[in-house]
Amino acid sequence: MTDEQGLRYNRVLLKISGEALAGEKGFGIDPPVVDRLTEEVKGVHEMGVALGLVVGGGNIVRGTIASQRGMDRVNADYMGMLATIINAMALQDMLERKGVETRVMTAIRMEELAEPYIRRRALRHLEKGRVVLFAGGTGNPYFSTDTAAVLRAIEMNSDVIIKATKVPGVFTADPEKDPNATFLPTVSFQQVVTQELGVMDAPAVSLCKENGLPIIVLDLSRAGAVAQAIRGDSIGTLVS
Repeated sequence: MTDEQGLRYNRVLLKISGEALAGEKGFGIDPPVVDRLTEEVKGVHEMGVALGLVVGGGNIVRGTIASQRGMDRVNADYMGMLATIINAMALQDMLERKGVETRVMTAIRMEELAEPYIRRRALRHLEKGRVVLFAGGTGNPYFSTDTAAVLRAIEMNSDVIIKATKVPGVFTADPEKDPNATFLPTVSFQQVVTQELGVMDAPAVSLCKENGLPIIVLDLSRAGAVAQAIRGDSIGTLVS
C-alpha cells in the first residue's frame, strides 16, 4: 500500500557496501562514484523519505579477511569500524555539497568528527529531515555492518532495509560464478538462512525475521533503483 505521496515506504535504512565507493579501482574512495551514489541518495531524500544510511568499510579494511591473514580479530574489526567512519565522512561531504543536510553518528566516540550515536537524537534528526549516516558498526567486534544496519533500522522504526549491491537481487547461486544461477524475485527469511543465499549474515537475517523487517536487495548501479523500490515498484528481490 502506498501513501498519498506514492511511497510504499516512508522510513528507510539504506545499506551500501564499502566496495561500492571504490568503483572499478577496488580499493579506496573514487570521487566520481561517490558523486553518483550521492545523487541517488539526494533523489530519495527529495521524495520526502526519512533516510538512514549505513556504509561498510571493505574498500579500506575488511576485518574478517585481515584476521584470516594473522591479525588479531578484535583489532581487525575495530580497524574495519574506523574505515566505515572514513566512508561516512566522504558521503557526508558530497551530500552536503549537493545541499542535503546530514549527520554522521558513530558507535565509537570521536566528537571532533561526528556525533556519538544516541537513539533519541538520531530519531530527532530524521524527524527534521536530515539524512543520518550511521558509522562505526555496532561499536563491537564480531558484528558485521549488515548486523549494524539491521539494528539501526529497528531502532529507527524503519519500514524496510534496502541493501544496495552489484547484482540485480538474490540468486540461487553467485551469478558471477555460476551461469545457471536463477534470479529470485521474492524469498523468505528461512530460505535465506537454510539455502545460504548470502543476502546478509545469519544474525542480521534473524533480527529482521524476529522484527518483521523486510529487506530489498537491488543493484545500486541501476539509476533510480532505490527510488523505484521505495515507491513499491517490482525491482530487485524482496526478502520477507
